[in-house]
Amino acid sequence: MSGLAPSVPSAPFGVVAIETATETVGVAVRTPAGVQAEFALTGRRRHVETLTPALEHLLAQVGLTPAELGAVAVDVGPGLFTGLRVGVAAAKGLAQSLGIGVVGASSFDVLTEGASDAGHRGLVLACVDARRAEVFAAVREVGDTGVVVAEPIAPALFAPADLAEALDGLGGAPVFAVGDGAQRYRAVLELVSGVEASAPALSFPPPAALLGLALRRIEAGEAPVAPGRVVPLYMREADATSNFARAERA
Repeated sequence: MSGLAPSVPSAPFGVVAIETATETVGVAVRTPAGVQAEFALTGRRRHVETLTPALEHLLAQVGLTPAELGAVAVDVGPGLFTGLRVGVAAAKGLAQSLGIGVVGASSFDVLTEGASDAGHRGLVLACVDARRAEVFAAVREVGDTGVVVAEPIAPALFAPADLAEALDGLGGAPVFAVGDGAQRYRAVLELVSGVEASAPALSFPPPAALLGLALRRIEAGEAPVAPGRVVPLYMREADATSNFARAERA
């Protein structure tokens, strides 16, 4: 069934958004009547144990039944390997069981959307902690209407010092830094003229921002894809794989 084209939702419809790319487990839902709710739990890294109960609780709170869902949105990464696998698998399983499609968005998309929702305009650094003293990062420019109009720094894996050097190339333009990577390496990044790390409220991709982004894309005519086409965006190999490769070379 995952290879079949999913049904295309027609408004009004319900949407579920699943956010597990970082240490935060988050869910946001919207009913066909437009009622929205959000849940987020951070700092515990218990994605498997938390996600399903959180989703069931939120659906019950707003009275949303699976039959009313027209699409599932999910953050595909980059981020924590385990979190991404849990979230993407849950989104695919739910969509496949209901015969609906999935809207995937990157962590960069969701963090930038969160900054836009908070009223920020201009350059936004979306920065996700990649562990191993590295970050996944991209810089987008949010225009006056709240949508991305340019991407001065394309998504990539950086050492914090290398990211600071890339930011320095923006010539001191104001840059609003969001994400757990921006928080962790704030001291390094804020040495660059114009860079300001966010408040902790935007230290993880907000589930409500993912929900809003997915709704806007659907309303603009983007069709949710078949569950089987959705894959995590890792942007590097897993720790176990890299450790094995290093052992083989030794």
